Amino acid sequence: MNQESEFPFERARRVTPAENQEFRAAIVEQFGIDLKKRGRPVKEEDKYAPISIRLHPKILVWAKEEAKQRGIGYQTVINEVLLSQIS
Repeated sequence: MNQESEFPFERARRVTPAENQEFRAAIVEQFGIDLKKRGRPVKEEDKYAPISIRLHPKILVWAKEEAKQRGIGYQTVINEVLLSQIS
């Protein structure tokens, strides 16, 4: 007995952002659950510039090991070292 049915995607419509906010508010009101927003957090304007750079493999190995020991990202380690050199 196969009970699978096909959803008619061609007749479906997108949920608007306003409807999404209403759904979230209803969930909070009914269940007391505060839903977390998905995706990356908003970054501060002009704090960092996205670049591409080639580094020696030894630098990457060192930065990743240091980052693992400190519990932070390896790019943060590289950024801290570079900032300390210009200060």
